[in-house]
Amino acid sequence: MAKITMLGTGNGSTIKLYNTCFVIENNNQKFLIDTGGSIEIVKRLNDINISVNEIKNIFISHSHSDHIMGIFWLFKKLFSFVLRGEIIEKINIYCNNAVHTAIREVSKYILPNKVMNSIYEVVNFVILDDNVQYKICGLDFTFFDIKAKSISQYGFETKINNKRVVFLGDETLNPELYDKVRDADYVMHEAFCLDSEKDEYLGLLKTHCTTKSVSEVMNKLNVKNLILYHTEESHGEDRKRLYTSEALEHFDGKVIVPDDMDVIEII
Repeated sequence: MAKITMLGTGNGSTIKLYNTCFVIENNNQKFLIDTGGSIEIVKRLNDINISVNEIKNIFISHSHSDHIMGIFWLFKKLFSFVLRGEIIEKINIYCNNAVHTAIREVSKYILPNKVMNSIYEVVNFVILDDNVQYKICGLDFTFFDIKAKSISQYGFETKINNKRVVFLGDETLNPELYDKVRDADYVMHEAFCLDSEKDEYLGLLKTHCTTKSVSEVMNKLNVKNLILYHTEESHGEDRKRLYTSEALEHFDGKVIVPDDMDVIEII
């Protein structure tokens, strides 16, 4: 059975929550979705007994720091495996042009040439087009432009355990994509804060949503299960309860508000 492990569930400014990223595991293969914003990505993978050199496929949704910066720490760790000749199979990094450019440009200033020269020998960048399909870890993925307001950002659709799963990055769902999401078994969508806090986070809600607003939309689209992430962290241990409670006031299906390191079984 395939599963999703949430390495982090927080937004780009959280301290106690790690930035939102996760691993999809299927048939003992690992697919890393986003890389967080620090070396914490390596620690989190170690905590679930995944060595960096086991990951052969990585998807980076967009170039914001909390989704891309961890890749440079992964490169540093991968370099040691390259030196020992332990990287045999190419590592695929699926991303859009903006992410690809950011990785190549930033790495020039923060990693030695010898590291990146070795990394480029074992890494294959797969530059995504809208609605392109790839088979990864035995699963069929369709990557698509989420038509974000801020920068170029991609999401994906796949089937896990015969359930249609849609991942929508970390911006409010664009109405142009409603038909793509409609009737999905699982939708992974950001929820920056509770609706009662929208005035406090007003500036950030230009591209993000509240738990109430996303729940209302997903209910109209007949989504069966709603996974909420990329939240603020002011509520501590009450976060899951508060977000779930508000979502269920406006959503008829199942609501999942994972904590960091939670495993989500797609059933």
